[in-house]
Amino acid sequence: MSYYRLLPAIAILSLFSCSNSTEIKTANATTNKDSVQTISDTLPPTAAAKLPDWALQSNIYEVNIRQYTKEGTFNAFAASLPRLKAMGVQILWFMPITPISVVDRKGKLGSYYAVQDYKAINPEFGNMQDWKNLVNKAHEMGFKVITDWVPNHTGADNGWLNRHPDFYTKGKDGKPVPAFDWTDTRDLNYDNKEMRDSMIAAMKFWLTESNIDGFRCDVAGEVPDDFWKDCINQLNKIKPLFMLAEGDKGSLHRDGFHATYAWDMFANLKRIAAGQTNALAIDSVLQRQDSSFPAGAVKMYFTSNHDENSWNKADYGTMPGMKHAPFAVFTQTMRNALPLIYTGQEEPVLDSISFFYKNPIRFGKYKRASFYKTLLNLRANSPALATDASFQKISAGDSTAVYAFVREKAGHKIAVILNLSGKSQSVKTDNALLLGNPLNVFMGTREKLTAGHSFDIEPWGYVIYNYD
Repeated sequence: MSYYRLLPAIAILSLFSCSNSTEIKTANATTNKDSVQTISDTLPPTAAAKLPDWALQSNIYEVNIRQYTKEGTFNAFAASLPRLKAMGVQILWFMPITPISVVDRKGKLGSYYAVQDYKAINPEFGNMQDWKNLVNKAHEMGFKVITDWVPNHTGADNGWLNRHPDFYTKGKDGKPVPAFDWTDTRDLNYDNKEMRDSMIAAMKFWLTESNIDGFRCDVAGEVPDDFWKDCINQLNKIKPLFMLAEGDKGSLHRDGFHATYAWDMFANLKRIAAGQTNALAIDSVLQRQDSSFPAGAVKMYFTSNHDENSWNKADYGTMPGMKHAPFAVFTQTMRNALPLIYTGQEEPVLDSISFFYKNPIRFGKYKRASFYKTLLNLRANSPALATDASFQKISAGDSTAVYAFVREKAGHKIAVILNLSGKSQSVKTDNALLLGNPLNVFMGTREKLTAGHSFDIEPWGYVIYNYD
């Protein structure tokens, strides 16, 4: 679930401010208090949580079990592991695997994010042993596994409502209230210490029971920072984890999360694709990141995810046709980036995937698989694309259309040139960082780049040069 998509004004307003104290308040009727969403906050820019070494050149693939196969089960999905491994996928993020509430359920099957029981498996997907088998098989093949965790709210018939009614935020009538406008949920009260302890215990359960490698935490920015600091500290005592937060707040990195969503950047990329702004908007976002996030904060970049696909037509409507490729390259090669691919983007699925009903994907064409494989393998094999590799933007043409940069680390160098416009552009290789005889990654040939050399790049075109 995405609080971001409920507040479109946040993304719009953020485009016009580079202040490091941008703060947008929205009335939150479910908690009878103001909810503060900060795209950029003003906490001191101290160091971010250190990303595990194995994740420095990694990537994430979001798995929608319900829609992945006709069966919609763990066992059926397992057959896709070899294909995903061959494509270069490293981290598997599974959308919530817990049972879904029946009370106030939306649609026939309900939202994965209306949790009925934090310590059980959704029978729609299989049983606990099926899940353990899948995790074990994924680990044997070299994948890391994280699951989606929903800490901000439960479903409308979660057992806590009867056993611990004080775990919930109450309305004027004394009854638990929904979180935001999600009527199939009930908002949790983080002023309750026992509730906090119970939430951490439930998360520990999945670590000890199924040996997962971390969590993607839903609506993480709406859960108190002090909870996350305590929670992540306790979880890491069981095993070192990878923690991903759905949020675009600098404080989450100081809480212990290794990566946060690049919502601000995604909003701008969509506007570039739509012709509503130009490539210079990227620099404005980077400036906001520099002023409001700890040094080295890793951002998860994407062209789609479950929310954006189901509700906002990503990527088939937001970056249609040939527009998609340069933005996908951007997500895979940008500074401090941990890239995401959503279920079906490799096919690609050119439609919204249903959230509340069975809507299985028909895989078989894999038209983008080779494209993604090239990007994922390059990232895995080149230290220059590690999250901590250096970044330098360079001038290579019309700055409103051509976005170019160089990444370097440990003697390795990658140059990226993107045409983020619908017109052919002239690229000049005058910058000293471009000179040499690099490999054109997608062409598979070496090109001699000299001062004064120029070439044309097609509309929505992209070039990656590898100097190894």
